[in-house]
Amino acid sequence: MGKIVFYGMVFMLMGACKQGATTEAPKEKAEVFFSVDSLPKPNEINAQALADLKEWQEFNALETTFESLYRVANREDLVLVIEDMIEKQKALEASTYPETFDKEQIKSRQKVFKTFILKTKGNLEYRVGVKASTIEMINAYNAFRNQFNVIVNSKLDTILILSD
Repeated sequence: MGKIVFYGMVFMLMGACKQGATTEAPKEKAEVFFSVDSLPKPNEINAQALADLKEWQEFNALETTFESLYRVANREDLVLVIEDMIEKQKALEASTYPETFDKEQIKSRQKVFKTFILKTKGNLEYRVGVKASTIEMINAYNAFRNQFNVIVNSKLDTILILSD
């Protein structure tokens, strides 16, 4: 009886060892960073608005930081650009607006832009949907820039509307 138990154990061990069957460990997917070529380009500001914006240093600093967004190569670069953009946006918010652009339309577009910067920062921290939130942020920035053109091109005289 001992021989039967011994041989039974040997066969069970041999069957459990399965030679030749190798198991591969699951490979971690490398994080694929989006291409900056797929991002929308910033809207142009017309010459008259640029003349008024030329002296607004805080806006020019934000412009420079925003342009660096198109030179990011990896996630860490994007984190640095977003952090810098948050600081520049805070400085712009606290600055004195040029008289032409000291309007609620500009300030509201700036708040929307700030919201999407913070959304992109949050998505970077949680590593979700960075490309989509970056595109939303760029679209909000384009709306902000476009509002300068709208204000400069608007020839509506508010005195005529507000007078009794």
